[in-house]
Parts: sequence; structure tokens; C-alpha cells
Amino acid sequence: MSPRAVDAVTALSCFALMLLDVPGLAEADNSLGRVSATVVLAAGAATLLLRRRAPWVPYLVALGFLGWLHELTLIQFALYSLGRFRGRVAGAVATAGYILTAYLLFSTPGWPAHRGDSLSEFLSLVVPIGVLASGVGIAAYRQDLIRELETQRAETVALQAVQKERTSVARDVHDLVGRELTMLAVRAEVLAVRARGEAHGADFDELAETARRAHHMLNEIIVRRADERTATPGLEGLPALAAEGERMGSPVELTITDRARRIPALRQTAVYRVVQECLTNAAKHAPGETVTVHIDVEGARLRIEVGNPLAAEDPAREEPVSSGTGTFSMRERVESMGGVLTAGPRDGAYHVLALLPSGL
Repeated sequence: MSPRAVDAVTALSCFALMLLDVPGLAEADNSLGRVSATVVLAAGAATLLLRRRAPWVPYLVALGFLGWLHELTLIQFALYSLGRFRGRVAGAVATAGYILTAYLLFSTPGWPAHRGDSLSEFLSLVVPIGVLASGVGIAAYRQDLIRELETQRAETVALQAVQKERTSVARDVHDLVGRELTMLAVRAEVLAVRARGEAHGADFDELAETARRAHHMLNEIIVRRADERTATPGLEGLPALAAEGERMGSPVELTITDRARRIPALRQTAVYRVVQECLTNAAKHAPGETVTVHIDVEGARLRIEVGNPLAAEDPAREEPVSSGTGTFSMRERVESMGGVLTAGPRDGAYHVLALLPSGL
């Protein structure tokens, strides 16, 4: 439900409660009849529509209702709103102002007699109502802050996971492209030596120098982190991943088609990272279940599909420790290469499907 809808429901609820007092107001106050009392109460309840942007407005109106109509319903909603949307200090100040106002009103000659209650009897009702309404609002305000903090923390963790994966992608680009540039430079130098004195000798020297400059620029642009010096493996690392998964109690059925084995090295690192994260998640959340991994090339698309049955509910099993950022990392790796990734439960199993250009 949207905040505006909640505010509308709150205002209507307050109005419905105050309607119960209309007969008594019409009888006790000669200036108001049933219809006029209903209109006045409706206008007061409508101020609760401002409780998020201007919570002091319904509060001041409620104090007016307290002195004029001896009405306590609106002040409860107003104090809750101040505590909920302005915090502890505003709630405490509003509660103190409310109690002081009630005390001054009941100290006015003739006012307690008109009410028919003694001051002590009324204050025994006024103080608990104000403190309780404001206290509940302040507690809700604290819960809102906690939820907001948890959301921000989750977003920060997700951003850190994405940034880490971007660093990993950059490192892999550096390693793979740098290796090719080094080989190009060495090959050009060999050809330059062989063609020395011939017409194309200078061209080979220029090609070797261009390759060296490109490698130097790659080193300047992509800075590898000191704690991430090991390059991400390719398809050749998947059998070891599968064996590790089996040692962790989750058998792995690994299928790699011949055409998929010919994809470029950078695509292979994406395959490895997706499979690695999927096997880790399966070991955490579905231990003992068989994981199927299928890697294929369909037309111009590389298809990575991983699935495992959902684990049966076991009250005795402890929840695994998980940061919940694995999907963010997988998605960042796949999307950085122009692909898409979907992950989630389907037909009693958890499926991960990554599609990206094969590069073939």
C-alpha cells in the first residue's frame, strides 16, 4: 500500500472513532449539532493527510479539539505521527506540550466541572494516552531507521560485489589481452630480425613497437589488485570445480560441447565464474543434491545452464552463512560481455541460465 493510501486509511480510522463521540458532543456543546459536529471532526481528521510532511498541523488542531470539544482521539494519532515521522525529540516535546496544555485547560475555572471529572482523574487518562501514543510512534521510527540501514547495507554489499567482479574482469582482460600483445611483439621482433635490410623490415619494427606501447597502455589503464594476482581459469578449470563440488557433498554432472570448447578465453572466464558461484550456492543451500551443468553454443549465443533440486526443509539444519552477493557477481560478469543472466526457483529446482555472445 502506498504512503498516501496509508495516510488516507489513518484519517478515515480516526474519523470513524471520533464519530462515536458525536452524540455526546451535540448534547454537551450547544454550539454544535450532530451535522456540524460531524463536519468539524471530519475536517480535523483530514489534517492527518499531512502527517508525513507537516505532522505539527494535526497536532495543533488536536490541541484545539482538546480545549474546545474535549476530544482525545485526534491527539493520539497526532502524537503517534510526530514520533513516527520526526523521531524521539519531537515526540517528547509534543507529549510534554500536550500534557501541559491539558493541565492548563483543566486548571481553568469551570472546565473540570463542565467535563464532570476531577483533574487527577482526567490526568490519569491524559498522561498514559500521550506517552503511549508517542512512544509507539518513536518505536516505529526506530524500526524504520533500522530497516533503512539494513537496506543501505545490503546495497553497499551488492555494490562492493559488483565492483570486485569488475576488477576481476579487468584483471582477466589484462592477463589475456596482455599475453596476446606480448606474443605479437615478440613475433614482430623475430620477423624484423629476419627481414632486416629488406623492404618490410622497418614495418615489422614499427609493429613490434606498437604492440609494446599497447601493452604498456593496458598496464596503465587496468591496475590489478595485489590480492588478486591469480587469473581466472577457463573451461580447463571446470573439472576441478566439479571434483571440489563432489567433495563438498554435491555431485556434479558436467557437460561441455565441442563447439563450446572453442569459445575465446575471456568468455571462458565468464563460464568459470558462473559455474563456480552456482556450485558454491548449491553446496550451501542444497547439500547432497546433484547439480547439472550444461555449456553449449547455440547459433551465435553461448548458453550456460546450471540447475539443482531444491533442498527439502530440515528444521535441524542450520542456515548457511551467505552474503547473498553471488548473483550480483555472476550478473555483472555476464552483462559486462553483453549477455543476460536469470536465476531463481522453477519446477522444484533452482535454475541459473546465462546467455551471452559466443565470440565465434
